Amino acid sequence: MAVTIKRAALIVASLGVLSFIFGVIAENKKPAAGTPISGKDVVICKYPSDPSVVLGCLSVAFLILSTLTGYWSLFYPYKGKSVPQSVLFQNTSFFVFFNIALFTGGLAATLLLWPTITEHLHLIRNVHHNLSTECPTAKTGLLGGGAFVSLDSALFWLVSLMLADNAREDHFDEVEKDRKVEHAQVLASAEYHVKGGAV
Repeated sequence: MAVTIKRAALIVASLGVLSFIFGVIAENKKPAAGTPISGKDVVICKYPSDPSVVLGCLSVAFLILSTLTGYWSLFYPYKGKSVPQSVLFQNTSFFVFFNIALFTGGLAATLLLWPTITEHLHLIRNVHHNLSTECPTAKTGLLGGGAFVSLDSALFWLVSLMLADNAREDHFDEVEKDRKVEHAQVLASAEYHVKGGAV
């Protein structure tokens, strides 16, 4: 099954949507706080079932896959025809959206990883010597925000892919035009020499 730009775009979009869905579910499933249980000179925080760590990791994993696939899809030699990267980056719109896609991917990873790691640490380090602890959880809103930025990143990769496709077509048209001009010049030169020889 040959790789086409449409298939690549579908894969990038699907991975981005999965990252978004897992991130939003992780935000909704995250408990507001744990229950402090007083012990001898310690407070043990008991948290309800919390799937947000696993869901956050899945969201990050799909974000990474979406970003890698998006990057790969821009430079893949579709139909066996490759284009020099310099040709793509000469296109200002492509250059801008490529950098926005990279930036939003990094921002989404930060917004998803920070609360996921924090929540995991709260769950495994649940014994506190500070008797006034309130058994906090990760900051609310970061997972949801990261999910939306992750979806934005996938959309920017799709825009970059569309612009790369346009740049590829322009490049091949230019190459074809140059080839035809060169061919016409060769024919004209050959015809001139034939006529010269006939005289």
